[in-house]
Amino acid sequence: MSSDETPNVPTPRNSREAVREKAQKVHAQQSRARLMRRIIIGAVAVVAVGAIGTAVTLAVSSQVSKPRLTPTGMQSDGVVVTDITAVAGSDELPATPAPETSEAGTPTEPTPEPTASEKVDIHVYVDYLSPDAGKFERANARQFAGWINEGAVTVSYHPVALLTASSNGTKYSLRSAAAAACVATHSPAQFYAFNHDLLDDQPEVGSDGFSDEELANLAGAVGVDNPKAVRSCIEDGDFVGWAKDATTRALDGPLAGSKDLVLTAAPMVVANGEAYVGALDDPAEFSQFVLSVASDASRETQSPTPTASSTPAP
Repeated sequence: MSSDETPNVPTPRNSREAVREKAQKVHAQQSRARLMRRIIIGAVAVVAVGAIGTAVTLAVSSQVSKPRLTPTGMQSDGVVVTDITAVAGSDELPATPAPETSEAGTPTEPTPEPTASEKVDIHVYVDYLSPDAGKFERANARQFAGWINEGAVTVSYHPVALLTASSNGTKYSLRSAAAAACVATHSPAQFYAFNHDLLDDQPEVGSDGFSDEELANLAGAVGVDNPKAVRSCIEDGDFVGWAKDATTRALDGPLAGSKDLVLTAAPMVVANGEAYVGALDDPAEFSQFVLSVASDASRETQSPTPTASSTPAP
């Protein structure tokens, strides 16, 4: 090797430039990576916001487009029972309470007598999850049937939803009230049987209650006239909005047939505008209450007896 040949070793300046160029390349790569991340994050955010907006728009439009349906065949949000049909779900109605015995030894059973002007007007506000509502129905079902068949009273059932929050979020009170309205609309002749079965075989407070499918099956079991329409009405929740509004109207008052009563509990029973405050499971006490109301109505509608007037002698 000649003395003028030097080894291939970079000078300090060339070394610094190489490091600088490498650093610039790394910086450029990092900048491009950051820019791509921002673009991707921005695109994902736009897509997410668009999806949320679309979902909200669809939800709102579906609520707006679905009309608020109102059941038919009701008076003051109640179903007037004029015919007692066979009750499904139980072989027979509860036994009639033992009649009282008069001083003469003849068994007597108080029965309200229809007046010449009107019958005793009874309104029963029921929440199908309320144990007290079931207790009252089981105690007085046969008694009601006899009075209705005799034409002594008119009985209206008003489905309400006071215990909507007591069924693990399933809103059973609201759904069952809406289901009753479905039966009243599409198969009114079977309303009494459906109403009785809902009260006679109740789910417990705090349970999920019956599903919409089970409610529709129960309606089919009582022999509704149009089972497809009833099932569709129940499972689609056609009258859920009505049930909520009807409950609000009852809470605001006045209740049907009264001047100033408002709904305070379920059941709430009103006869000729007077609320029953006796025992719910004592049909004899309730019978005496209705008899008393009927007597009051008879006295109020009784025609005044004409009195003889003196005629001056000619």
